[in-house]
Amino acid sequence: MAPPAGGGDPEAPAPAAERPPAPGPGSGPAAALSPAAGKVPQASAMKRSDPHHQHQRHRDGGEALVSPDGTVTEAPRTVKKQIQFADQKQEFNKRPTKIGRRSLSRSISQSSTDSYSSAASYTDSSDDETSPRDKQQKNSKGSSDFCVKNIKQAEFGRREIEIAEQEMPALMALRKRAQGEKPLAGAKIVGCTHITAQTAVLMETLGALGAQCRWAACNIYSTLNEVAAALAESGFPVFAWKGESEDDFWWCIDRCVNVEGWQPNMILDDGGDLTHWIYKKYPNMFKKIKGIVEESVTGVHRLYQLSKAGKLCVPAMNVNDSVTKQKFDNLYCCRESILDGLKRTTDMMFGGKQVVVCGYGEVGKGCCAALKAMGSIVYVTEIDPICALQACMDGFRLVKLNEVIRQVDIVITCTGNKNVVTREHLDRMKNSCIVCNMGHSNTEIDVASLRTPELTWERVRSQVDHVIWPDGKRIVLLAEGRLLNLSCSTVPTFVLSITATTQALALIELYNAPEGRYKQDVYLLPKKMDEYVASLHLPTFDAHLTELTDEQAKYLGLNKNGPFKPNYYRY
Repeated sequence: MAPPAGGGDPEAPAPAAERPPAPGPGSGPAAALSPAAGKVPQASAMKRSDPHHQHQRHRDGGEALVSPDGTVTEAPRTVKKQIQFADQKQEFNKRPTKIGRRSLSRSISQSSTDSYSSAASYTDSSDDETSPRDKQQKNSKGSSDFCVKNIKQAEFGRREIEIAEQEMPALMALRKRAQGEKPLAGAKIVGCTHITAQTAVLMETLGALGAQCRWAACNIYSTLNEVAAALAESGFPVFAWKGESEDDFWWCIDRCVNVEGWQPNMILDDGGDLTHWIYKKYPNMFKKIKGIVEESVTGVHRLYQLSKAGKLCVPAMNVNDSVTKQKFDNLYCCRESILDGLKRTTDMMFGGKQVVVCGYGEVGKGCCAALKAMGSIVYVTEIDPICALQACMDGFRLVKLNEVIRQVDIVITCTGNKNVVTREHLDRMKNSCIVCNMGHSNTEIDVASLRTPELTWERVRSQVDHVIWPDGKRIVLLAEGRLLNLSCSTVPTFVLSITATTQALALIELYNAPEGRYKQDVYLLPKKMDEYVASLHLPTFDAHLTELTDEQAKYLGLNKNGPFKPNYYRY
């Protein structure tokens, strides 16, 4: 059969938007043999309609029709075969030729140059391949201070935001309680986070509290285009779309920061890229910035490095290590979203599968608990003896990655480190092993080492690539080593409400703190604020806290209203 137009692999599935319709009763080769198509009688139909007609095998192996008068005619076997191939070829030829640009089976040299841009094609049903940077778009108010995939998707994004609001009670309560006071009046916040419906609720809450916001995405795959459009329609300068290239990523951040007549005085970061960009390109801006709020392991690590080197210019709040972030977002969120991300991308069954989870922090604990509950055999790698002992006590076998890399079906990284899974590990993996990352940064899996001429990359579906070795072995790489849950699925809104409320309170605290309270260092959120965030979420469960009596409070040496634990307490 002739290859499809555009150079694609004939056996690879077409993208959903371009896949030919499945053959039905009135389509495909069968339809081509109908009387309407070619006036060719169907043998099976004649047999059913006329009992006097009989089927018999022709002497050359084909079917024959025998009429009552004894006349034998050969069924159109050869014609059917020719029409079938012609029909299939026609279906392939009808596919748009632009598929050649995002060929489903491509060499690594191609993948290295178009892997990011091709992601947009697979994650957006729109056929518009124009880069948002090349479009001239305006919202209904006439503003063009944004860059999103398609502003016309705003209505759909607004519905998603409204759904998210129902599961984010603390942010909505904070919006109502503090709206009159406007604690962020005058704040100019530049943010770089995942742009999802949940983040949109946070941004609109900050706006309701008096802040001006400009926003970019911290991940090239996690942006929900319709939500970004809804925010742009509401007047928020948002610069993000799903499937950005690396150049687009930094361009979007720069558009948020480098604005004539507008300078940020607060930073909300997730991963440290925004802070790094300002420090590198616009260091003078730190003279007017009051503080940084950072929520990821990677970003916090960068802040501590700056502080240790004496280069941190402003106070920073470490949200990642707050109790409400560690114990809820990192643990409970990942416990649910790891299964969601794997199931959506691979459709695999977890029972009996051998899985190695690299890292047994809060994210690793959540991943291990979920997979164990589904019947998987789970191994853990860990460098910290305390976390390692916890893994052993929880019933997991502690191993080195080299010991199990040949036998496991799934490899999951969640350490916040770099080169946890190296090319040597990737070479030794079994055929069809699934490799993914649950840490914030894409440094944990050495994806760059796979961009060599001898390996072939094959895009299977959105965020799923087969990397094929010369001997035919392949691994399944998810989201090109980036954060699995937000790149390939979604995360529980209620848990994100906890983190987002913590971020909002940290911004309020840093912005309103009197001069001298916080120095140029990294701080944890006060315990009282952690408890306040938790208390805002309890009414959702119709939960009722027990109150200390005066005698009990005196006995424990506590204030009746908290904080109830010292800062050194480990929950």
